[in-house]
Amino acid sequence: MKFTQFLKQKGPIGAIFMGVFYAVAMLGIFLPGYTAIPGNIDKLPIAIINDDAGEYGAKIADQLEESLPFKEIETNVTNKQALKELEKNDLALVVHIPETFSADMQKGKVSSSIDFTMNEAGATTVSSTMNSVVKQINDQLSSQFSQQTAQGVLMDVHVPEEQAAALAKKIDTAYVGNVVAINEMPEGMNNNMLPMFLSMAGYVGAMIGAMQLVGAFKANRNKASRRRLFTYMQLTALLIAVVSSALAAGIAFLVNDPGSNALFNLMGQQIINYMVFFNFTAIFMFLLGDFGMIVNLPILFIQTLANGSVIPREMMHLPYEWASYISPMYYSVQAYFANLYGSISASPFIWSLLAVGAAALIINIVLVAFVHKPVAEEVVETASKAEKAPTSREVTV
Repeated sequence: MKFTQFLKQKGPIGAIFMGVFYAVAMLGIFLPGYTAIPGNIDKLPIAIINDDAGEYGAKIADQLEESLPFKEIETNVTNKQALKELEKNDLALVVHIPETFSADMQKGKVSSSIDFTMNEAGATTVSSTMNSVVKQINDQLSSQFSQQTAQGVLMDVHVPEEQAAALAKKIDTAYVGNVVAINEMPEGMNNNMLPMFLSMAGYVGAMIGAMQLVGAFKANRNKASRRRLFTYMQLTALLIAVVSSALAAGIAFLVNDPGSNALFNLMGQQIINYMVFFNFTAIFMFLLGDFGMIVNLPILFIQTLANGSVIPREMMHLPYEWASYISPMYYSVQAYFANLYGSISASPFIWSLLAVGAAALIINIVLVAFVHKPVAEEVVETASKAEKAPTSREVTV
């Protein structure tokens, strides 16, 4: 056999196609998606609340609005309302200037400082970006207030203005920014990435399971009814979901130690994840056959970016943002963040996940009922077409 003859066979052709397709799909999806960092940082919403009764607060608030690289800055909310939005990750940062800030700074007190509050139970890009932004703000304000505060203190004790200005440069910074992190995560990248890894593990396993079980469904249509085979598929998927979720939760517990209560919540959600992912990916297997697996791969790549683990929805480019609304992985990741590290209920995300799963199940039922006919009907239909087709002996005029 010649090499060219070998290359023309089904196996080598498939391997060549998948190698090229995988490289193009993965790089073509991942690289454009990650250009959102840091390009779309300005899309993150923040809040600046000025409760200061003096002049410093207003000046700082105006200065921050002009200098910060964010297009959406809320100012007409209370600190309490802003913190509630922050817990839901509807805000990326809350800057609060307290009521006594100006008075305290004029007296040289550092007990009343500006609060910068962030939520760590969310996309990694947000927390790292906000930490960098807050550091820059604090450095700027420290240098701005150090001389002003020191000079004011010295003048209050009747030191001449010129002498006070000279001595002020030698006095340590009076301003100290108060950085507050809510829903703090344990140290280690493994903790930050756990929601994504759990979701990815369930999704990839369910995608391969869908390919195998849809194949078994098609291979056994002459042995049982479509309804029974479809039920068997779902029961098998549920069995896989329970076993694989128990193992996934066990590994997460051994490595990350989320706690016994979180362990059972984690396992329960992972079971739901698998069933939703299974039916979501099975749609393309029922609809397109073996080619459905090729379609499932780029959909997986898109969800890897659109799941909100690294990039929040506000920063995503439009195609990825649209995908996040129908992506089961997005709701899975957000539910894990809320369950494992957050202070809000995971219920809204779980219900959204179940809604996607229910829609996928209904679509699969419709495909089984109207697209995949019983084997007997297919045989009759094939025979009928064969009878109508002209034979080689027929002469056309």
